[in-house]
Amino acid sequence: MIISAVASNMMMFLNRRTFLKRIVGVGEPKVWAFMGSIVKEMESMAGFGGGLQDVYGEDCASEDQVLTPWTASVASGHNLLREPRYNKGLAFTEKERDAHYLRGLLPPAVLTQELQEKKMMHNLRKYEVPLQRYMAMMDLQERNEGLFYKLLIDNVEELLPVVYTPTVGEACQKYGSIFRRPQGLYVSLKDKGKILEVLKNWPERRIQVIVVTDGERILGLGDLGCQGMGIPVGKLSLYTALGGVPPSACLPITIDVGTNNEKLLNDEFYTGLKHKRATGQEYAELLEEFMTAVKRNYGEKILVQFEDFANHNAFELLSKYSSSHLVFNDDIQGTASVVLAGLIASLKLIGGTLADHTFLFLGAGEAGTGIAELIALEISKKTKAPVEETRKKIWLVDSKGLIVQSRVESLQHFKKPWAHEHEPVRELVDAVKAIKPTVLIGTSGVGKQFTQEVVEAMASFNEKPLILALSNPTSQSECTAEEAYTWTKGQAIFASGSPFDPVEYEDKLLVPGQANNAYIFPGFGLGLIISGAIRVHDEMLLAASEALATQVTQENYDKGLIYPPFTNIRKISANIAAKVAATVYDLGLASNLPRPKDLVKYAESRMYSPLYRNYL
Repeated sequence: MIISAVASNMMMFLNRRTFLKRIVGVGEPKVWAFMGSIVKEMESMAGFGGGLQDVYGEDCASEDQVLTPWTASVASGHNLLREPRYNKGLAFTEKERDAHYLRGLLPPAVLTQELQEKKMMHNLRKYEVPLQRYMAMMDLQERNEGLFYKLLIDNVEELLPVVYTPTVGEACQKYGSIFRRPQGLYVSLKDKGKILEVLKNWPERRIQVIVVTDGERILGLGDLGCQGMGIPVGKLSLYTALGGVPPSACLPITIDVGTNNEKLLNDEFYTGLKHKRATGQEYAELLEEFMTAVKRNYGEKILVQFEDFANHNAFELLSKYSSSHLVFNDDIQGTASVVLAGLIASLKLIGGTLADHTFLFLGAGEAGTGIAELIALEISKKTKAPVEETRKKIWLVDSKGLIVQSRVESLQHFKKPWAHEHEPVRELVDAVKAIKPTVLIGTSGVGKQFTQEVVEAMASFNEKPLILALSNPTSQSECTAEEAYTWTKGQAIFASGSPFDPVEYEDKLLVPGQANNAYIFPGFGLGLIISGAIRVHDEMLLAASEALATQVTQENYDKGLIYPPFTNIRKISANIAAKVAATVYDLGLASNLPRPKDLVKYAESRMYSPLYRNYL
């Protein structure tokens, strides 16, 4: 790499043509052959750590340091304006326009990044339809990466619902109609036997995080097949904006095995395979080839986050690969961690310890059983009681009613630990009256299930009933914030999966919390990366929950909030990352040694900055 190191330094003093003649000894037409040799040399450096070293220092450079915008060659002129990682639009200075052949390719005005941000937010706020804002943000991401992330970081509470839930759900439903340019990598049944080659087609080599879906259970919207790509794209934009993972280190992937959605199969604009979903051995073999290829191409420390797989595959994939890969299922583990954080924080409002409370879930799928298990583990950790005993404080209701011992033979394996001794109960309201829970949690994916009768029953035996309506998107929420506050006469402590506006009740402004996974997975992933973790353990999830709970201030509690505001999310993510990394080191699962003395500062120092760099 001596020649490329020399090249990157000399480009500060030489223009492109002079550089090529002096270093390469050839004219510009032979640049691709020269650069191809450098790219091959760089690829040969990929190793155990999961990709290349930061050869050009772009991920760790400060905004004040000079940076050469390398792509396949030195990006300049028209190509530089088409490269989203380096494009600054009208923010290119007069000297940069001369140095990189941009003179005349841009209007003469020079704008600061701050003014560009102001203009973009002004334009976004003109759109009345959320999907239009989503499309505008995706267009911005494809042409000016730095400005996209600066907008998202500086306006996170306003833009989070735009780039992710609930708007991303609608975007996935209409993906065939709004599709403009491929985002992410598509792996389909057509690629069987060639998945490693497909992965090598992705231009980035230093990948640290993959978010992958097969599109079978997108939010509460069901099977959207290939159109589920909006989920990995959205999740990874949050990994960067909220957790500081460099966008070049993120890879969104959709695995297309077909779809059982008849509407999509009959849609002429559908972008995926038009046949029924592959199942059984055919599905398992494709996933096995995919996971093997990922590890071979990116190394042992590549984090693979499973997203929106159907229950029957989600649990099996997590169980199968958790001992051989660094894997994480956000629907099972991320949701559980963020809900547990809210429960820990809520104890300051409702009193007692977790062990003093009784929990009732509506929904016994990935999210419900994942949350329930993490609650049981946390209670076990605090009380030293066996987890088999602590599970008895937690009850689940599925589509057939309360999960009880008499149903155990017909239950799916992940529901069986929650089958307690009790007479059968069919309806949720009857289960509430029988169990008398202090905490009611909805993960059913079906809207309007927390009826007035159910909520009033909760209020009848709880001074401050804790109600978590977690299903996404907003239309699938078990109840609204206004309903929860009204039916409990303003006494409920409420949080939801999708955002709700504050509610005024009897001259008091009640602010609902949002149990959004975005509190957890960006910081959790960053913690795994900075420690060089090779496996995920439950202790790391508990650490993330406890770290998030400590970020809730008295001012937040005074408003009835059990989660901190998203305005401080980068600080929150750094603290979560530090706590997770500390746990990784304590468990002996870290490969990045020695251990940094101050993990919070180290996490902050590793975070991507969207501020424009100097290209002179």
